[in-house]
Amino acid sequence: MTTVRMTTPEEVKTWIDEGSAVIVDVREPHEFAQAHIPGARMVPLSRFDPAALPEVPADKHLVLHCASGVRCGTAASALKASGFQGDINRLEGGIINWYRSGGALESGE
Repeated sequence: MTTVRMTTPEEVKTWIDEGSAVIVDVREPHEFAQAHIPGARMVPLSRFDPAALPEVPADKHLVLHCASGVRCGTAASALKASGFQGDINRLEGGIINWYRSGGALESGE
């Protein structure tokens, strides 16, 4: 059964440090180019296709994020409706909260 839950920036940082996070940024390309979480894959909500997501091994945590948390909720619902098997984590407060919590950012594509 697929569950969708909010995840804190601190928890995501731990997963990144452990190498167990698959980060998917659902913001638009211009937003991603300005700043994104290092290692994040861009799958914009405007053309969101669950089949375009990177493979998520069973021992990894899928984390969806956007700017503030709204768009990743829409993406999570679409992913769950598509039959995705596994847990879906939404970054609480999006990249804005990530930055405020001291999370690393990089720019470019």
